[in-house]
Amino acid sequence: MALSDVLVSYSLEAQYREVLKDTLPDGASLKFLPDIAETGRVDAITGARALITWNLAKEFSAEELRLFNHLGLIQLVTAGADHLPFGTLPEKALVASNPGAYAEPMAEHILGMALALAKRLCVNNRKLAEGIFDQNTKNRMLRGLACGVLGFGGIGQTTARLMRALGLSILAVNSSGKTSEPVDFVGTLDDLDHVLKSSDILLISIPLSKRTKNLIGARELALMKPDAMLINAARGAIVDETALYRHLSENPDFQAAVDTWWIEPAMNGEFKVHYPFFELPNFLGSPHNSPVVPDIMRNAVRMAGENVARFLRGDRIHGRIRCEDYIRDGE
Repeated sequence: MALSDVLVSYSLEAQYREVLKDTLPDGASLKFLPDIAETGRVDAITGARALITWNLAKEFSAEELRLFNHLGLIQLVTAGADHLPFGTLPEKALVASNPGAYAEPMAEHILGMALALAKRLCVNNRKLAEGIFDQNTKNRMLRGLACGVLGFGGIGQTTARLMRALGLSILAVNSSGKTSEPVDFVGTLDDLDHVLKSSDILLISIPLSKRTKNLIGARELALMKPDAMLINAARGAIVDETALYRHLSENPDFQAAVDTWWIEPAMNGEFKVHYPFFELPNFLGSPHNSPVVPDIMRNAVRMAGENVARFLRGDRIHGRIRCEDYIRDGE
């Protein structure tokens, strides 16, 4: 199979290499860049037809990216694509994310956050540690509430199934305004105001793009119910940090849970918030670990490999993204 080399650009444990090998069609050669001597990098890059990558900008220099003469597919192992250096990607290569690869553990995490907020678990634990036995402040039931899902892809749909099982109605927002999933409402971002006003819980699971950066600001938060819960499992920059802190400070019945932050170690080299969120009783945070469960990489690598196999066979790939929708450096 000429020029069918599949290049993996990041370190991958032996058991997951075997998973990847099993997904590819016969005749497709597989190379791992960390195993290749420095003198062989150029040949590996120029001969690659498909690339499986974790963090392209850290794995290749801008000069090396220009050497991908035959590259037809950039396949991410990650679900998000906003970290890609869109200004320097090979022009002819398709780009695919890995939607749904981490959906199940993330959905459980999101449900856990919703329950923790509704049942005031962290607040009451803190009170007990201070010797306060508050048996009078009421918790909330999730049954009967409306859950708005902003971004109805793999994560959003998997979470919606858990929420429906608990008796919540689902208001979905995606790019098409259509879904085969059982929902009570489906629309596009043009319907955002309706979903904000109607939701008791708002899950943010939409990709970070030009259109969604700072999508949820002071105006949008003001449209939400006074006792609504906002859960961000997508990207921090989708929510305006200043607006969220002010809204939480000024509306004590409003609650928020954040798993993805504005400044994180993986992308920024440090974790930092500009406001004292953790002093607020109506705020809950986790360290972007919603997908981190044992052996999760097995599923992620398998799904990435299966998509590469579709590409090599000439079939339609899953998770293709429109690079023009994403933010380039300096924008």
